[in-house]
Amino acid sequence: MNGRTIFLLAALAGGAVLPVQVALNTLLRRYVGEPMQVTFISYLAGALASLVVCFIAQYPLPTAAALGQTSWWMWVGGCLGTFYVWSTIFATPKIGAALALGLTIAGQMIAALFLDHYGAIGLTRFEANPTRITGVVLVVLGVSLVAYVKR
Repeated sequence: MNGRTIFLLAALAGGAVLPVQVALNTLLRRYVGEPMQVTFISYLAGALASLVVCFIAQYPLPTAAALGQTSWWMWVGGCLGTFYVWSTIFATPKIGAALALGLTIAGQMIAALFLDHYGAIGLTRFEANPTRITGVVLVVLGVSLVAYVKR
């Protein structure tokens, strides 16, 4: 296994758990009610799980000096995650998990292509060459096929 393989497998595994997360959150909505309430519960459970992992791994708390070097906009990631979780809980019952996640992936790929191309928000720059653009177009076409379902 080369050095890159572990990162590829981690990303694949992270993607594989998303449909399970969406299904569990959608099921929880039946009992709790509103998508934002389920989003809160999901993030609370995730925060507790993260806290336990940090405790077990004995990660030190970040220093005030390190936190002081950040900008306010660096903290928006959690808000964006909240929007993502809410959007899937909101949309999945009406359009299905496959289409909800397909659109999520298409949106991720389009946005990521731009972020990579410009090296935005501190990312390493990866050019949006014809091969990468074609890959994103194929993802969008695949999602279009998933969306073309007659009930």
